[in-house]
Amino acid sequence: MLSCSQSLQDEQFLFGSDVLVRENLHLLDGERVGIVPNKNSVLVNGVHLVDTLLSLGINVTTLYSLEHGFSLDFADGELIKSSDEKIKSIPVHSLYGKVKKPTEEMLTNVDIILFDVQDVGARFYTYISSMFYILQAAAKNNIKVIVLDRPNPLSGKGVEGPVLNNDYKSFFGIAPIPILHGMTIGELTMLFISENYFASSPLDVEIIKMKGWERYNYWDDLNITWLPTSPNIPTFETALVYPGTCLIEGTNISEGRGTENPFRTIGAPFINPDELIGELKFDESSGIILSPTEFIPIEIKGKAVNPKFNGKKCYGINIKVTDKTKFSAIDFGLKLVYTLHKLYPDKFEFRENHFDLLTGTDKIRLSIQKGESPNNIKKIWQEELSNFKKIRNKYLLY
Repeated sequence: MLSCSQSLQDEQFLFGSDVLVRENLHLLDGERVGIVPNKNSVLVNGVHLVDTLLSLGINVTTLYSLEHGFSLDFADGELIKSSDEKIKSIPVHSLYGKVKKPTEEMLTNVDIILFDVQDVGARFYTYISSMFYILQAAAKNNIKVIVLDRPNPLSGKGVEGPVLNNDYKSFFGIAPIPILHGMTIGELTMLFISENYFASSPLDVEIIKMKGWERYNYWDDLNITWLPTSPNIPTFETALVYPGTCLIEGTNISEGRGTENPFRTIGAPFINPDELIGELKFDESSGIILSPTEFIPIEIKGKAVNPKFNGKKCYGINIKVTDKTKFSAIDFGLKLVYTLHKLYPDKFEFRENHFDLLTGTDKIRLSIQKGESPNNIKKIWQEELSNFKKIRNKYLLY
């Protein structure tokens, strides 16, 4: 069963969590409530959801933490034990350790699960995969899920990139959607369930919609503070470039981990910045400015563990977004990888498995290795992308 809740009493922007507290709190009466949050699961007044519900007398029995932990103090890929965190004496079960799907034991003291985590709009951001597994586990154990919807910070308009081939399904890509899906967490929930992306028992899910969000809204259109969604997405501008420059993770080039500007700083010891910028041919008409930079990646507690070229001077580019509506992260990321492969064939390397899992196919890497142009490579995914858009349209809530 799927249902959605929204009231139209005013035009103020409200997260789904605000709407729950203001208008739907009766849904939690007498229930044992589990929550999937992190430290950024705040209402528009800045108060955390867990604190808010406890103050209202809701019986919060269990918390579930995802990648980076509740505190967001764990670096990318760092496994987290349930014993690593404890919030207000409420048990915390880590879903980013040896176990990524809630077990029956983790669900024994729960009647309803609230999901309230801010996504960034890219397929390989693992919060989506965690939500997928939570929905599966809830269905198996007859537990209701209430998804408290949050904005797609990149707006709900852009839909770009290759659609995941199920042969490359992983925790980086849990379902056949493109890299830039243009959907909210609530919309993705409906898509996952209704398109039978996982086999399970019938699931009782309710989506509590936001108020005051339109599909064309980017995060900075909402007049609300950006809180880092993970240790290496410190700013909204980082989120804008991330769907493209994250592809660098699948190569031997530094994606800027171990610097203050991850994903907006790209480089390696062997790169000539001026040569790279000249070959890329991106300028302000593309919505970005590229500038030469040099940097030394270092370990940063909670942000970067043994980053590429740790302690070595790197040369490369800094990316500044000047017009978010003109900039295409997918176009930029594809051309960046293509150009690095072209300019430095003897030193550039793919981390093949990782790159293919990020793109959701091996076709992109193989085409780059054959020297095919970015424009021709983009043609590879257009038919599947068009098909996805038709499916997606059925589940848009805004």
